[in-house]
Amino acid sequence: MAGLTPFNHRKNNAPLARTGTGFEDFYNMLDDFFSDGLLSENRSLSRDTFKLDIEETETEYRVEAELPGIKKEEIELGVEKDTLTISVNRAEETGSGGKNYIHRERRAASVSRRVCLLNAQLDEVKAKLEEGVLTVTIPKEEKSVTSRKIEIE
Repeated sequence: MAGLTPFNHRKNNAPLARTGTGFEDFYNMLDDFFSDGLLSENRSLSRDTFKLDIEETETEYRVEAELPGIKKEEIELGVEKDTLTISVNRAEETGSGGKNYIHRERRAASVSRRVCLLNAQLDEVKAKLEEGVLTVTIPKEEKSVTSRKIEIE
C-alpha cells in the first residue's frame, strides 16, 4: 500500500470531486484517514489541551497553565518523584425546560499534563489560581557539588 494517496475531494474543489453522487461523506472519511496530519480537522492539540509555560530560575521552577473558565474544584495537582501532574476534569450539563425536557445535553472532558522537574522540592509546592491562570511554584533543592578538578601529583 506504499504510495497510495487518494485525491482530497474536500480541500481541492476540482471537477474530480464527484459531488452530487451521495458518497461525499465516504470520500471525506477516506481523505481524513489518509491525511498527512496526525489529527483530523475536528481535533487539535491546541484546542484539546491547555497551554503551559515553564520558567526556571536558580532557586525555583514556575509553571503557569492557562485554564480560562475552569474552577479550582475541577483542577487536581499531584506529584510523584520528579513529576508534577496537572489534571482538569470537567462535567457540564445544560438543560432547558422542567421535568418534560425538550432538549438536554451533557458533556464531560478530562485533560492532563505532566512536567518533569529535576532537583525540585515537591513537598513545598505552592499553587494559586487567579483570572484563569494556574501558577505553580516549586522550589529547587540545593545542588551538591557533582564535579571537581583533581590535581595530579
